[in-house]
Amino acid sequence: MDSTTTREQALALAREQALDAAERLFYDRGVQAVGMDDIRGASGVSLKRLYQLFPAKEQLVEAYLERRDVRWRARLSEHVDGQQRPELRILAVFDWLGLWFAEPGFRGCAWINAYGELGATSERVAARARAHKTAFKAYLAGLVSAAGRPAALGDHLFLLAEGAMVTAGITRSTEPAAQARAAAQLLLETGK
Repeated sequence: MDSTTTREQALALAREQALDAAERLFYDRGVQAVGMDDIRGASGVSLKRLYQLFPAKEQLVEAYLERRDVRWRARLSEHVDGQQRPELRILAVFDWLGLWFAEPGFRGCAWINAYGELGATSERVAARARAHKTAFKAYLAGLVSAAGRPAALGDHLFLLAEGAMVTAGITRSTEPAAQARAAAQLLLETGK
């Protein structure tokens, strides 16, 4: 193995360690409450290497949100794909939200949280939050289309899901997922 490959592997490993630590700390404590030294301590990555990988904390936050987005949407899709009927796939979104809300350490939506902390001052963070929400909305629109339902239903479902996320994050309850699912069921039954 040549030294370039070894260096690239070491950088990739350090990046993953830093992102793992950032995800735990940012999600648990909030972005502004966590400094780069906290990330260094939790990841074992030297501060020098950390700044080589992410020259500014904002870039680390952006990378954390981007990586979390990929994982979050994959978990959602995996759950929804377990349903055969299109209408049940739509309702499975809300079932999955209930499972997510019940996870230990659930603190609400990472993108809403980050946007609330930094969206007004960081275009990078705001862009990541918008990209995540746009992708989630498009995912719901795809489910609605596959079920042969009016496109406007996707918008309604999106707002139900987002409201459930915010409410669950504040109340630390899984009940908002069940309530949003019941509302989604009514919308499906009435054909809206």
